[in-house]
Amino acid sequence: MARATGVAAGRLLSLPRDAGATGKAGLAATAPGLRVASYNIHKCVGTDGKFDPGRITAVIAELGADLVALQEVDRRFGRRTALLDVAALRQATGLVAVPASDLSDGLGWHGNALLVRPGTTWRLDRLELPGVEPRGAVIAELLAPGAAGPIRVVAAHFGLLRRCRARQVETILDALTQGADIPTLLLGDLNEWRRDRTRSSLHGLEPLFGPVGRGKPSFPSRRPLLALDRILGCPRARVRSVEVHDSPLARTASDHLPLKARVEFEIATDLAAAA
Repeated sequence: MARATGVAAGRLLSLPRDAGATGKAGLAATAPGLRVASYNIHKCVGTDGKFDPGRITAVIAELGADLVALQEVDRRFGRRTALLDVAALRQATGLVAVPASDLSDGLGWHGNALLVRPGTTWRLDRLELPGVEPRGAVIAELLAPGAAGPIRVVAAHFGLLRRCRARQVETILDALTQGADIPTLLLGDLNEWRRDRTRSSLHGLEPLFGPVGRGKPSFPSRRPLLALDRILGCPRARVRSVEVHDSPLARTASDHLPLKARVEFEIATDLAAAA
């Protein structure tokens, strides 16, 4: 497994806190679950060919999510600087970015970013994923809202080739099996369009996440046909009411539509006490 080292790996990182935040993570600790979303923002280039970060920010605000995994948040070539204004993003959505980039003016890790309500990131890892083109994943362990214990969130963007996706699945599973036994979510653009589970590169995720299923079409945004984007949970992270966010603005802002869901967590008693 290729694991990135440096400023973000394995460190306790504090995010800014709002004065009105409640609970250990500042994430609506009395809520019965978590509203999550995954969104490939296509480097802020819409289906009309226009670069407009403001539209992306507005779509994220429409989601009303507590946690959002984003893909393609940085420039693709050269210095991988952020394409979104994090201050404007926080003002519009109330969300802050988990520090994932190794650049002072970057936002994500291989384009992957994680937005949360103001609180504390318990642990952060950045993974290099194998493949023909550079790919990565962000793994964050967070204090869970509505439960006295931590959860793990994986934000990823898999490759275009099936053989690469299969290897990337193995890398993700290897990383997760080395970690603590806590409720886990996998969110991202997993780039798998096959409906036959025996041919799907995501089949390898099933020992941990259970049946992956066909998913809900979210691409292309103007006429969704392919279920490229996924929100998956391990047995103690129950993913409920998965929906595609199909608003007029979302159909124009990116070539993907956001995927959103409500998640309920079961935290083991010993982990709750440790938290």
